[in-house]
Amino acid sequence: MSVLVDANTRLLVQGITGKSGSFHASACKEYGTQVVAGVTPARGGEKFEKTVPIFDTVSEAVAATKANASMIFVPPEFAADAILEAADAGIQLIVAITEGIPVMDMMRVRFALREHSCVLIGPNCPGIITPGACKIGIMPGYIHRPGNVGVVSRSGTLTYEAVWQITSQGLGQSTCIGVGGDPIHGLTLQKAVEYLHADPDTKAIVMIGEIGGSEEEEAAEYIHSRVKKPVISFVAGATAPPGKRMGHAGAIISGGQGTAQAKIEALKKAGVRVAETLGDIGQEVVKALGK
Repeated sequence: MSVLVDANTRLLVQGITGKSGSFHASACKEYGTQVVAGVTPARGGEKFEKTVPIFDTVSEAVAATKANASMIFVPPEFAADAILEAADAGIQLIVAITEGIPVMDMMRVRFALREHSCVLIGPNCPGIITPGACKIGIMPGYIHRPGNVGVVSRSGTLTYEAVWQITSQGLGQSTCIGVGGDPIHGLTLQKAVEYLHADPDTKAIVMIGEIGGSEEEEAAEYIHSRVKKPVISFVAGATAPPGKRMGHAGAIISGGQGTAQAKIEALKKAGVRVAETLGDIGQEVVKALGK
């Protein structure tokens, strides 16, 4: 099994004719993802790479191709409306890669999505991949290998590092999810852990956190009370000073809250194996699985 995406996922790309959209749509297609449609207003009737039809609206694309997932590469000022357009069209999984979406726009999106059953990953995220089956996003596919370690992370770059360490240990991944680093986003660390815990093919979970917010603590509470599988974690930003944003818009210590140490303590109390350094993740996974 897998989480959220598999070989049957039918992907449309909003913003497929832009520079980034076309590059990554092509990479997803080359990986084996079923890219069935693109959406760019006023470009309907054209073809992407001679085979993928382009539509003016998401609803037209869904009606014609039965797409059930969307990858968004729309500029920040239009991205919130693109998310809502996908949700209104019945798309079940929306992966918003775009970064720099205004916080107020995402507050509007969060409120509106209460009326929909879809799952939003992102924005400002690397996406999701089930190795060997489906890639939606910007992650390098070649470092992934089918296996039984689930990965969820707030950081794209750290996701890739964790995945590469797991692969280098001769293991593989079930599904890897980058939830994004903006203050307001869709899928949370806790919900991603829930999905991975429910997947029978996922035998261990790697969770990469960072300073700012309280998602790691909330995930730790859930892990302590519900999760039976081994969980390995790393929290980035231990040396970041209060009031300084580190990398992501959501990675900031404010009012003494959101520190790496507080998150590490909560995770350890929940029984999570916390890697002392980034380079220890792979070895901690091996130990957790008894390999």
